[in-house]
Amino acid sequence: MKTAEPPPHDGTGGADGVGSTERVRWRLLGPGLVVAATGVGAPDMVATLVAGTRYGYQLLWAVIAGVLLKIVLVEGAGRFSLATGLTIFEGWRSLGAWTSWYFGPYIIIWGFVYGATAMSSSALPLAAAFPALSLTTWAIIMGLLGFIMVWFGRYALFEKVTAVLVGVMFVVVVGLAIIAVPNVPSMMSGLMPLIPNGAGGLMYTLALAGGVGGTITLAAYGYWLREKGWITPRWMRVMRIDNSAAYVLTGVFVIAMLIVGAEVVRAAGVSLSARDEGLLELRAVLDDRYGTVVGTGFLVGFWAASFSSLIGVWNGVSLMFADYWGNMRGLASGHADTRVGGKYFKFYLVWLTFPPMLLFQLGRPIGLILAYGVLGALFMPFLAVTLLGLLNSSRVGTEWRNGTLTNVALALCTLVFAVLGISQLWSLLRGLM
Repeated sequence: MKTAEPPPHDGTGGADGVGSTERVRWRLLGPGLVVAATGVGAPDMVATLVAGTRYGYQLLWAVIAGVLLKIVLVEGAGRFSLATGLTIFEGWRSLGAWTSWYFGPYIIIWGFVYGATAMSSSALPLAAAFPALSLTTWAIIMGLLGFIMVWFGRYALFEKVTAVLVGVMFVVVVGLAIIAVPNVPSMMSGLMPLIPNGAGGLMYTLALAGGVGGTITLAAYGYWLREKGWITPRWMRVMRIDNSAAYVLTGVFVIAMLIVGAEVVRAAGVSLSARDEGLLELRAVLDDRYGTVVGTGFLVGFWAASFSSLIGVWNGVSLMFADYWGNMRGLASGHADTRVGGKYFKFYLVWLTFPPMLLFQLGRPIGLILAYGVLGALFMPFLAVTLLGLLNSSRVGTEWRNGTLTNVALALCTLVFAVLGISQLWSLLRGLM
């Protein structure tokens, strides 16, 4: 199926955007940075920070393994889109109606709960820095700011804003890691794949490898490629460099958080919360050790990481919903109603922003959270196993099908995420009993 209208072109190359010299133009890179930045938010920062606090550098190898897993998954989503001209949802539909029955309820429930979570996460550092306004007020402001930026902006603006936010969070966190003076010999020992002793060591290792940078927005990569104007197989090499470079930056960022946990928090003897509030507790540790300038600077980086995730979801998942709903109504992917600014895109943007504000007052209904947990735990194995099906089939030209190594990596992704999903569901059910 071809798109109903040509995608936007950024005017930076030949007929399909690649210059006549076939050189990779680094200034074109962007969709990979967007998907990586969106995937790494406050929960990932906390998870890595706590890992460094508990285990030092023992899980450095797991962080690196997790980055490699995400490169494989995102590359697969991008390769399918470029090789076929189809969106990932069109690919899922070709595997059977079961994919639509799963994805439809998931994206609706996920968006409602995640909307409140993202707004609150972005509001936490602002409420700490400017307590004259309550956390709820700041959360509403963040939601409205993201809504306005995505509603009225186009992809090029969205990408530039994301790049600025990534720059801020990268400089802040890597700067913290540098002034913390990492113990290099200990870091090198952390490259040995060992699982910490004690209860929960295995699950914590899998959670760190599988959770950092991993959300529904991994599957949005193909949509951002289309918005960028990368739509043919001739963009394959650029896409792979874009994806790999972005996740290498993500890896450096996550390792920097691990260093801060191992060198700063562990030395301070502080036990941080496993929730987003743990980052506010880190601010107090930084204030005490380095002064308020460093602590306040960290709040800026915390906000940049959280808000980049918010606008990434507001844009990318709205595109995914628009494509889903358009396909359900018989529209071709690429129809104006399914693109940025289209009516289905705007509907989901409203859904992400305004109904979740009710949760600030109502709390989190148990039934809704249970459904959110069940569907959410299944998404990453769903993505991995469907990519295995799509990229080994005749839907993709022989040249672009999986090799043995990629199949092994995707099978490993499926296994890791399935174990994590089952563990998450079990923990959720135990918490409700």
